[in-house]
Amino acid sequence: MKARRAPRLRQLDVELTERCNNDCVHCCINLPAGDGRARRRELTAAQLDRVFAQAAQLGCLTVRLTGGEPLLREDFKEIYLAARRRGLTVRLSTNGCLLTPALAELLAAVPPLEPVELTAYGRDRGSYERVTRVPGSFARFRAGLDLLAGHRVPFRLKGVLFRGTARARRGFEAWAAKLSGARPELTLLLDLRHRRDSTARDRAIAMRRLTPRQVARTTCADPLFREQMKLFPARYMGPQGDRLFTCSAGTSVCLDAYGRLQPCLLLRDPRLSYDLVRGSLRRALSDFFPRVLAVRAENPDYLRRCARCRLKGFCRQCPARAFIEHGALDRPVDHLCRVARAQAQLLGWPLRGIPPITVDRRAS
Repeated sequence: MKARRAPRLRQLDVELTERCNNDCVHCCINLPAGDGRARRRELTAAQLDRVFAQAAQLGCLTVRLTGGEPLLREDFKEIYLAARRRGLTVRLSTNGCLLTPALAELLAAVPPLEPVELTAYGRDRGSYERVTRVPGSFARFRAGLDLLAGHRVPFRLKGVLFRGTARARRGFEAWAAKLSGARPELTLLLDLRHRRDSTARDRAIAMRRLTPRQVARTTCADPLFREQMKLFPARYMGPQGDRLFTCSAGTSVCLDAYGRLQPCLLLRDPRLSYDLVRGSLRRALSDFFPRVLAVRAENPDYLRRCARCRLKGFCRQCPARAFIEHGALDRPVDHLCRVARAQAQLLGWPLRGIPPITVDRRAS
């Protein structure tokens, strides 16, 4: 009998908390900083250390510590050092507002080995705090940024574009590049609430999304993006059939704050989550995820559109975003479909033969 190959873990994302000190209008996953019930349910540092040990045994090299806001954890230092002692590179994603001299000294003395990811919601107090909705948050962000710079801790800036702020993109990029030495990574596609817990907040997020044309113009104006896309039609264009998971889901996984392991950072379908408190990473990767991720599309609208679309490998449509939008893995997300078409049009790709965006109400 052929021996089963040991599973390999490419990357582990860990949400230390869903709580956040900001109240960003667009946030896809956050709870108030003082939410005691959420705090009591969060994994302990000792539990997380056991997870880091398992990850290292499976060949994982990088763990992303994120949230919510990970620096809200009073035991963050203990958690961070546990990951580094296990030989893991740490990718810290934070808003920077809670950085202290002691934390900056820690990151300088025991480097994460990857730049700290700081999200900047604006380059001045007005633009920043219109997003965070917390007075004084911009000053705290700048203080955190200055602490990292002063301790020579490498960092990179990330930003978010909203409808109404796209025109300020070039000014923001120049400001961010001057601070960090590199162009910022920009989020152009806003996700709704990952846990589908607030239709009101979903509506607020949807109203702030860039239009498909705005997304296309922004991406296609980037010479690097256009260069990368030159080879796409020859290598990747074509229908992908009814297979839903064609990504790294299940090999790069996400652990939520309460011990549930998800196939990826975005996907929060309870049917596809694994209880890591009672199980193991090895069991999840070798048995659970391969089985559940073998699911095929059944939705007639998906089969008629996405399964036959030549742009499927280019489109950001995926089971995670379908679940976020519709609560199902195999329903098309019209917004993403329109973005892909607008981008393809600006890139000069032929759109002949691509199924039209018409919803089959019987599949709803």
